Amino acid sequence: MSDELLTDKLDRLIAVLERMAPPKARPVDLDVADCFVWNPDKLTFDPVSKVNRVDISLIRGVDNVRDILFDNTKRFADGLQANNVLLWGARGMGKSSLVKAVHASVNAAAPTGGHPLKLVEIHREDIDSLPALMAAIKDTDYRFILFCDDLSFDHDDTSYKSLKAALEGGVEGRPDNVIFYATSNRRHLLPRDMIENERSTAINPSEAVEEKVSLSDRFGLWLGFHKCSQDDYLSMIDGYAAHFHLPIKQPELHAQALEWSTTRGARSGRVAWQFIQDLAGRLGKKL
Repeated sequence: MSDELLTDKLDRLIAVLERMAPPKARPVDLDVADCFVWNPDKLTFDPVSKVNRVDISLIRGVDNVRDILFDNTKRFADGLQANNVLLWGARGMGKSSLVKAVHASVNAAAPTGGHPLKLVEIHREDIDSLPALMAAIKDTDYRFILFCDDLSFDHDDTSYKSLKAALEGGVEGRPDNVIFYATSNRRHLLPRDMIENERSTAINPSEAVEEKVSLSDRFGLWLGFHKCSQDDYLSMIDGYAAHFHLPIKQPELHAQALEWSTTRGARSGRVAWQFIQDLAGRLGKKL
């Protein structure tokens, strides 16, 4: 075989291997936005120009957890020690809305000229790419909240081990400029029957359960969200109506809101917002 033919074959082999190799992370332009979505396929951060969030003053019925989350986030933004946070509990009570609202509120209170706190959303199915994400941002001048909405793990799902290592494990540990916030309907992020199955089938049941439940222990703060009372629900309705200047008397507003919640079979922040959207449409008012 001639040297020229051999060189040609080697060049084609190198080209094939380069196409098979994972993409290199691109430089992160963090000045274009305060919120991003992690794209693991391209190892890039997709900026979010218009964030889907509400003002923190409109989140009612969770005053205690709101204040705790704000204080934790403010300390982190100021370069002080803060905890990873798991927001768990009832559906529709504003867990993800609170994370986004607190992020905006902390940035609004930051001194002019400083580096704003960045919010990066990572989808549940991309948890395995957390090490690559953290490697891309650990040496920047910014501080980051990595946010995963509706985080949970099902049977035969081992990606929770990647999350455990990313939160606190490994030789490097979690970078100082990164904190992790997650929302979930499950306190331990795993279905109850999955935990019970481990307890009943393992040689050492306590160790098997400990392995899986210990994931939630990586979150220093557990903030519980519970179903709201009628008074809290109506407080949410009143807050929205006042904020958007909806032309309706309070007795009629409350009567319609309670009827709406009855037809839905639930009272929550999400139900309150859905009612306000319906009411605004009927009143010809744009939100």
